[in-house]
Amino acid sequence: MADEIKTWLSDIKKAIMEINEFLPDKKNFFQFQKDIKTKRAIERNVEIIGEAANRILKLQPDIKITDIKKIIDTRNRIIHGYDSVSDDIIWSIVVKHLPKLEEEITALLN
Repeated sequence: MADEIKTWLSDIKKAIMEINEFLPDKKNFFQFQKDIKTKRAIERNVEIIGEAANRILKLQPDIKITDIKKIIDTRNRIIHGYDSVSDDIIWSIVVKHLPKLEEEITALLN
């Protein structure tokens, strides 16, 4: 695996860890929805994840990351269509999809 890919995988792992740190142990959508700082911090980390995924895909198109193109599309939507990103979408990503992504990234790094 190329060093650049390892770096970008590490960036994804770090962004996931930060997202998990921003959220309280008991995940509560309504608390999240009211906390603009946490929302923006999480959105920023989702952007980082998407950008790193985009760079990885360009260098290694056959990498085994589930829904990598959706990850990139989400990044693009946050950046270019910021007004169309709902709290529900971000929350769904955090609670449903990030745990699996974290497992895959950890496996790739090991």
